[in-house]
Amino acid sequence: MRLIADPLLWLLALFIALLFLMPHTSALFSWLFPELARPMYQQDSFSSLALAHLTLVAVSSLVAVVVGVGLGIAVTRPAGLEFRSLVETITAAGQTFPPVAVLAIAVPVMGFGQQPAIIALVLYGLLPILQGTLAGIGAVPEATREVAFGAGMSRWQVLRKVELPLAAPVILAGVRTSVIINIGTATIASTVGANTLGSPIIIGLSGFNTAYVIQGAILVALAAIVTDRLFERLLRYITRYEG
Repeated sequence: MRLIADPLLWLLALFIALLFLMPHTSALFSWLFPELARPMYQQDSFSSLALAHLTLVAVSSLVAVVVGVGLGIAVTRPAGLEFRSLVETITAAGQTFPPVAVLAIAVPVMGFGQQPAIIALVLYGLLPILQGTLAGIGAVPEATREVAFGAGMSRWQVLRKVELPLAAPVILAGVRTSVIINIGTATIASTVGANTLGSPIIIGLSGFNTAYVIQGAILVALAAIVTDRLFERLLRYITRYEG
């Protein structure tokens, strides 16, 4: 009974159902937008767009996690402390730089497709992960580190067995924010030839087709909500496990 009442399962089921049933709602959109000759997006299947969209987000988020957590660890080590301010400044600048501008710069060099979009998403999603890593490691009590060193652990062992496990909930919160941001931001990847759920939105905006925009926006919003709930569930599990 608990599984049946789980809102996450209902949201996931709704998202999957819409991917396959949306093309069959043409009559509904024809009624809502009678002035449109083609109210249903048909260039690509919504399921293939969703798969490409989530793959793009997953790849860019994975790169951002590796880079963000790696930089966060590096600048909290004694040898990297002096670079912390510089790294934070550069990373913050990366997020304030508009993703569209990154695409405009990257496309002439890399061509159209997913590669320039990945670069833009990594730059845009890096700051929350770095901040979460710095905050998480910074919140580890110094007394805990001293006890670990006193027990004969090396610096690497203290990081792996003490600091990272204790910092995990805060780091995961930063990853959660980054991924949710990227799910929405990935829609602009369709402007450079990548297939995403932004395709109907971009085509709808350029062709004044509000129906296309709504169809894409609903699926992007649901994908973000489902992902956010998944992270919430994972964060709750980690917190309970550590407690």
